[in-house]
Amino acid sequence: MSINTVLFDLDGTLINTNDLIMASFKHTFEHFYPGRYEDEELKQFIGEPLYHTFAKHDESRAEEMVAFYREHNIANHDNLVTEFDGVFETVKTLSENGYKLAIVTSKMRNTVEMGLALTKLDQFFPVVITVDEVENPKPHPEQLETAMKKLGSAREETLMVGDSQYDILAGQNADVTTVGVSWTIKGSEFLASYKPDYLVDHMGELLEIAGVGK
Repeated sequence: MSINTVLFDLDGTLINTNDLIMASFKHTFEHFYPGRYEDEELKQFIGEPLYHTFAKHDESRAEEMVAFYREHNIANHDNLVTEFDGVFETVKTLSENGYKLAIVTSKMRNTVEMGLALTKLDQFFPVVITVDEVENPKPHPEQLETAMKKLGSAREETLMVGDSQYDILAGQNADVTTVGVSWTIKGSEFLASYKPDYLVDHMGELLEIAGVGK
């Protein structure tokens, strides 16, 4: 059975929020835990839900830390967010060729909508599954399975595209074909160690993997 569905992570995959995320983490940890982390160490937290990250440090203050992070993140969003090269054209081509598309992200809905609107990608995604809609975020397969159910897609027809180990593991747990992106802030070798089915250097390569035009 051929591919007709593509599920995308958002941050670090379609849109470049790396500078924004790093700035927001740095702002938050310097406030709550001054001097605890170097910039390079903060990268370890990218890709997992914010509450999980902060609860590992102090569960009693996790909600407060999430709110502090999000205030900074939203205030600086439009100044620091861009899309990765080839993303808009690739997603547009998939949409025009009848592929079923969805976002599955560990972010909360309001900042997801901000990012999609800013990059004009919102027009292509009828289904958006955020961390707010599920009990179990990635790497659990629930978000992917929810998206596939809404789209009416089968596992064997579906690609999962992402920049973090949580995306690849979620795809593997959902038994779909996985695609990692080499521009991940964590490094392509790190992502390759989780054995995605494909690792792309440019989003345009996804068109061949998905079989566009075949």
